[in-house]
Amino acid sequence: MAEHSTGGGRIGSGDAGRGGRHKQRSRRRTAVAVAAWSAAALVLIGGGGLGIAYAKLDGNLKGVDINAQLDNKDRPADVDTGSMDILVLGSDTRSGANAEYGRDEGAGRSDTAMVVHVYPGHKEASVVSIPRDTLVSRPSCTGPEGQRISAERDVMFNTAYEVGGPACAVKTVERMSGIRMDHYIEVDFTGFKKLVDALGGVELTTTKPIKDADSHLDLPPGTHNLDGEQALGLVRTRKSVGDGSDLGRIQLQQAFMKAFIAQVKDVGLLTNPTKLLDVADTATKAITPDSQLASVPKLVGFARSLSGIGPDDVHMVTLPVAYDPANPNRVVPIDSAARQVWSALRTDRPIPAEALKDSAADKTDAGSVIRSTPSADTGAGAGTQR
Repeated sequence: MAEHSTGGGRIGSGDAGRGGRHKQRSRRRTAVAVAAWSAAALVLIGGGGLGIAYAKLDGNLKGVDINAQLDNKDRPADVDTGSMDILVLGSDTRSGANAEYGRDEGAGRSDTAMVVHVYPGHKEASVVSIPRDTLVSRPSCTGPEGQRISAERDVMFNTAYEVGGPACAVKTVERMSGIRMDHYIEVDFTGFKKLVDALGGVELTTTKPIKDADSHLDLPPGTHNLDGEQALGLVRTRKSVGDGSDLGRIQLQQAFMKAFIAQVKDVGLLTNPTKLLDVADTATKAITPDSQLASVPKLVGFARSLSGIGPDDVHMVTLPVAYDPANPNRVVPIDSAARQVWSALRTDRPIPAEALKDSAADKTDAGSVIRSTPSADTGAGAGTQR
C-alpha cells in the first residue's frame, strides 16, 4: 500500500492510485501548517528539538480509534499520490471547563467542520468549511460505545458528531464528498483559548465594529491583539456580522485562521525553546487526534510533512449552499456546485471559482470585517482558488 508521507499512520488503508498533477513551487518561506487551529499548532512541535519533552507531551495526547468504528468496505477507495485529507472539527461540548459557554444538552456538537486537502508535494492546501446547519443524509454508523446509529435523511450536519461521535462525523463527510479521510483532529473551546494565549495572542485589524452579546465580544474598528477569550468570541460571532447566519461566522473563522497562521509565522517560536514547549504542551492538551496520530513522534512527522505550507498557500472556501426554502435557518448543498468542489479535491485540482459564485456563502461579506496585520489578505474574496 502507498503511504502518505506524514510520519504516522492513516485513518484507513486500501488501494493506491489517485491521479496527481505537477505543482508550482510555493512562494512561502516559513514553516507553518495547514489552516486549522490544531494542525497549525502541531507544526510548532516539529522543528524545535523537543526530544526531551516527548514523554510529557505524549502523556497529554488522547487519541480516538476511528478505524475500529468504520467498516473498511463501506468507505471511499484509499487512492494516493501523496495528497492528504484531514477532517478538523471544533467541538462544542458544553461540559467540564467549557460549561461557562452554555448549558450542555446531553452531547457534544461539532460547531466547526473543515475538510483540509493537502495537495501532492505538500506545498498548498484547500480548506472546505461545512456549515453546521447543512441538511444532509446521515449514514448509519457505530457510536463510541459500539451502539448502532440509524441512518437519517434531512438532518443537520453537526448531528453526526452529536449522536455518533468522531467516527460518525468522518463517515458522514466521506459519504458527502466521496473522499476518504486520512486523519481526524478535534479541538475544543478551552483548548483553543489556551492555545491563543500561549502564542501571546493573535493580532488582527477590524474594519468595522463588532459587538455581539451572545459571544461577549465588543471590538471597535482598528488593530487588536486578541487574547484567547476574545479570539473564541470572534470565531463564535454570527448575529452581528454579515447576514447574521452561520455562513458569516464561517467567514470570520476563515479570516481569523489567516491571522492565526501569520501570528505563528511572526512569533519566533523556533528561536524560543521555552515558549515553543509551552505552546506544544498546550496544543497537545487541546486536541484529540485519530489514534494513528496520537503520539508525539507521529505528530512530529505529520507536522514536518506540512512545513512547506504558509498562509498564502491555504485556500479557504465554504461548501456551496442555498438557504432551505422550508426553513431559512437551514442550508442545503447546491448539488452541482458541491460535486465540482469535491471532484476538484479528489483529483488534486484547484477548486473552480464558478463552483462558488451562486452559493449563499458567497453573498455574505462577514470575512471583510477583519484582516490579518500586516500580512495576507483575508477579505471577502479570500478562499477563491486561482
